[in-house]
Amino acid sequence: MNFKQGRYSGLITPLSYLIDLSIINFLLFKLFTIYTDSELELKHFITISSLWILISVFNKFYYVHRYTNIVKLLTLLFNQIILFSLSFFCFVGLFSDIYVDTGLAIKILSLNSILIILIKLLSYYSIKKFRSDYGGNNRKTVIIGNTLEAQNLEFFFKTNKEAGYIHRRTFLPLNKDSINDCLQFIKENKIDEIYCSLEQITDLELKTLIKFSDNNLKTIKFIPNRTKLNYNKLIYETYGSITILSLRKAPLQDSINIFFKRLLDLIIATIVIVFILSWLIPIVALFIKLESSGPVFFKQIRNGINYEEFYCFKFRSMLLNNQADTKQASKQDPRITRTGKFLRKTSLDEMPQFINVFIGNMSVVGPRPHMTKENDRYFKYVEKYMLRHSIKPGISGLAQVSGFRGEVKKESDIVNRVKLDIFYIENWSILLDIKIIIKTITNSFLGEDKAY
Repeated sequence: MNFKQGRYSGLITPLSYLIDLSIINFLLFKLFTIYTDSELELKHFITISSLWILISVFNKFYYVHRYTNIVKLLTLLFNQIILFSLSFFCFVGLFSDIYVDTGLAIKILSLNSILIILIKLLSYYSIKKFRSDYGGNNRKTVIIGNTLEAQNLEFFFKTNKEAGYIHRRTFLPLNKDSINDCLQFIKENKIDEIYCSLEQITDLELKTLIKFSDNNLKTIKFIPNRTKLNYNKLIYETYGSITILSLRKAPLQDSINIFFKRLLDLIIATIVIVFILSWLIPIVALFIKLESSGPVFFKQIRNGINYEEFYCFKFRSMLLNNQADTKQASKQDPRITRTGKFLRKTSLDEMPQFINVFIGNMSVVGPRPHMTKENDRYFKYVEKYMLRHSIKPGISGLAQVSGFRGEVKKESDIVNRVKLDIFYIENWSILLDIKIIIKTITNSFLGEDKAY
């Protein structure tokens, strides 16, 4: 099986933030230096940057999709400029050590607005040009159904090259075109997004498509007849004048959220590597070597984001054996050494995975990566199992701190683990990550029943 899927560039939104903040802070520094005797300090730049970021999040200023039209973009720009202008006067009043007259404030805000608008429009049209002329940043699509709305959507894809959609095929209602042929076409042509007309599909076919899209990490969206779909979290989107429904919108599909999660990962991983692993590795290595022969580190192939394989690092906690890649550790497992028992009980055996986090193939928090043979087994009978691989795996996760870590003794263990992983994916926030990290540290000190 090959579950790899093309991805958007995660740098566009963070880079936009960086450019805009650079403009704001440069203008503030330059104009203050020229027109006033006030000296700006670090706190002033931090405050004005924080105001811009807070307003941007509230206004969803950087949530510009490939189907966003120019009217929507101009509305975002207008709202952002008005809100930031109002907050700028609050910023001036907040600090008694700086003085800004009305003329200077208007000059700063005017120059800032002009530059932000120019850069936003330049970025917007440059990306569209990149998609239409060079075929970059594209998404391959299929449509299932031939209703008027489906035909309009196909026309939208074919006539709006700047949106970056490459339409591969429109399938007739599936009682005419075999659903198996449709799924095979999607696999062979590496389709990214499936658009399904709900008026022309049976409930069984709908369930088959949803299961297929989840297990193969494909995006499925619906051309609505609302009565066919009873999900609570349907997302409405508009392509031109056409309404489209998405099954789910995970927070970590947004590049700015990916950026902040990655930033948190890098900060934590750097601190752990420099201040903990630097002295912990030699000590643990000594105990491992004194008790048994073999390497200090145990590395194993696991499946990460988009089902890509990577080497997951751990301190070796077992005697060398030929079952390491096929058999889970169990209670009183004779393969576990005395040092290994302590490492596993305190979760210290997982500490080298901060190297994985630093490299970028893991996150501090996320669904735990399983052995490849476990993935092949669970994928066949656990519903929505492959959704776990839509984000980076973690050293710890919501399932682990909720009592579903370690050995899978019965089917409900893995089912509940997957349910919690999907809940995490659909409800991610920085605060949730921090809560899981704190709970993980607490559990390490208190001990857990399944930590063996």
